[in-house]
Amino acid sequence: MQWLPWQDAAEMAGATAVTWTVTRRSVRTWARALRPWVKELTLILVLYGMWQFAGRWSLGRASAALARGRSIWDLERSLHLPSERAAQELVIHHRTLVHWLNEYYAVVHVPALGVCLIWLFIRHRDRYPRVRTVVALVTGASLLIQLFPVAPPRLLPHLGIVDTGTVIGPSVYSGGAPGLDQLSAMPSLHVGWALIIGASVVWASTSRWRWLALAYPVLTFFTVVVTGNHYWADGIVAAALCGTATLITRRAYRNPPAPPAGLDRGAARTQDAEEQRDSLLTI
Repeated sequence: MQWLPWQDAAEMAGATAVTWTVTRRSVRTWARALRPWVKELTLILVLYGMWQFAGRWSLGRASAALARGRSIWDLERSLHLPSERAAQELVIHHRTLVHWLNEYYAVVHVPALGVCLIWLFIRHRDRYPRVRTVVALVTGASLLIQLFPVAPPRLLPHLGIVDTGTVIGPSVYSGGAPGLDQLSAMPSLHVGWALIIGASVVWASTSRWRWLALAYPVLTFFTVVVTGNHYWADGIVAAALCGTATLITRRAYRNPPAPPAGLDRGAARTQDAEEQRDSLLTI
């Protein structure tokens, strides 16, 4: 599985940034309609390119990564967390299921985040900036942490955890997929992005079925562990980053802009009340 290389993402971001700059000076209807799309696409492409490029920085430091992986395993056992090996035993003898879990791990997380952001941008434009900010903060913080490489459980032979991608397939890392560094286990962006998606659907949607979206982060957390790609701790740290980013974003959006001139006081109070309500529901 090969995602768009960071070089291509950087070139596309440059093109959309130019388009954004040009349309900012135009008063034509088509330019006003296009401008917010190219702005957000530029930001997303920059984040994506950083995610792809950051893995290169931890290559070649396998000894430190292995040591950190062993330390995480020992810490989890001292905290009496369930064993990742025991979780994998639940599925490892069902080859078809494991194959689909490998597919899920390889393919779903990036398109799912893209679809969620597009849905918010089109249907819930007022809430989109907050979710996008959380995504940016979580992704940026994760990339900084991943500068200190950590070997996933499947790369520590003494743990007895099967590398399901290699043994059963498909493998994310076969063929040297660009920018996908195997030593970037901590934290799990799969889990972080899945939590953002699930919470965003619950927050923005009014459907009574919206709570089913929370099954997505649960399934993702289970998948990254039983395929041998992550420790429980990787998902826990990702969840902590999501919570921290949510608090930061809530504070940043706490003070609403001043109401437009001519808006009566009653309408202003109503607007303030709505903003306060939304701030309590911010992801």
